[in-house]
Amino acid sequence: MKPIKAGLLGFGTIGTGVIKVIQNNAAVIEQRLGRSIQLARVVDLDITTDRGVALETGVLSDDAQGLLNDPEIDVVIELIGGYEPARTFVLQALNNHKHVVTANKALLALHGEELLRAADDNGVTLMFEAAVAGGIPILASIRENLCANQFSGVYGILNGTCNYILTRMTDNEEDFASVLGDAQKLGYAESDPTFDIEGIDTAHKLSILVSMCFGTWIDFDQIYTEGITRISALDIEFASQLGYQVKLLAIGKLDNGSIEARVHPTMVRNNYPMADVSGVFNAIRLNGDFVGPVLLHGGGAGMEATASAVMGDVMHIARSITSGANTFAPSLGYTPVAITRLPVKAMDDLVGRYYLRFIVEDSPGVLAKISTILGDFGISINSMIQPDEMFESDVEGILPIVMMTHEAREKNVRQALEKIEALPIIKEQCLLIRIEDKLD
Repeated sequence: MKPIKAGLLGFGTIGTGVIKVIQNNAAVIEQRLGRSIQLARVVDLDITTDRGVALETGVLSDDAQGLLNDPEIDVVIELIGGYEPARTFVLQALNNHKHVVTANKALLALHGEELLRAADDNGVTLMFEAAVAGGIPILASIRENLCANQFSGVYGILNGTCNYILTRMTDNEEDFASVLGDAQKLGYAESDPTFDIEGIDTAHKLSILVSMCFGTWIDFDQIYTEGITRISALDIEFASQLGYQVKLLAIGKLDNGSIEARVHPTMVRNNYPMADVSGVFNAIRLNGDFVGPVLLHGGGAGMEATASAVMGDVMHIARSITSGANTFAPSLGYTPVAITRLPVKAMDDLVGRYYLRFIVEDSPGVLAKISTILGDFGISINSMIQPDEMFESDVEGILPIVMMTHEAREKNVRQALEKIEALPIIKEQCLLIRIEDKLD
């Protein structure tokens, strides 16, 4: 049987990993498919750098149009990254009736609806397992193994850089800036880490998970996104004393026909499995109505894990081609006509518990002033810490006060903090961390 022919756009780290899988595991691939996968074309702007893999003469070029218009190519693998020219190339491949596999979560978060409609219109498929949590087969699980369930929630630790930083801060009582510097030296963080530490990368991935779990299109700017840059070693220590770990959590919930979609630092109880996810690892927890809670944990990034996920999609497509299938399983797991636009709940309407940290003037009546304002907005205090012995500052006469609230509406908490921050006794911007006591 003739080989399935693939074309690769992007010969970077992940592209190199894909080539290694095709070359090193050629026998395994053929045994599983009953035919081989041939890498017919590889396209990159840089065609001179040695990546440590050998390609046949004529395979590598900088001619993207030659690849996209080659009638022999069955599957296009897009690993360029970014928005353009990736969007243009993927659309062209789909319109040329070629299947596409991508790891580009940013592209899908902003243009996924357009691309998936193009795939459906052209009778081909767009697959993207590698776009969320690397080597963890989360999208296949949602689309196939768990597809009979109605999901009520999805929670994810989806960025290895942030999880590594928070783990180091927790284990070694180190501050954010020094750990970020080490993460950059070790290659866990980019030289410009903004997408990671500000939660943008995690929000890209959450947009895909929300669409797949709840059958809805969601605009990326509807996802509330907050990073970890304001989390201090002091907050990590307070959280530990209170029985919590701080994680950058992606949260998607279905609630009475509307959805929550948010990314922010979150306090998770120490006895929850998500709290034990450390270092650069990722984890996703799904709650299905019949299967109950399911936790998937593993490597979320890197050449090998991501290349494995990319090739899993390529082989899935190859099996369908081999079987002579005229239609393919919907990329989101829902028939296109069933995908709707559910309303997204505003953050002001969120009801939950909160960790509040104040840096205040060391003077009588401070606590009473803060408590009075919180009470005026219907916010009651569950517990409090005033650990002056833990606090070091170059400024004399200031102290931290930490409070855990009972359930309150976020709008009320925000308004109370705004009023509290106007008090002369407050010496720094107040910090709010949301608490998830029930991952359901």
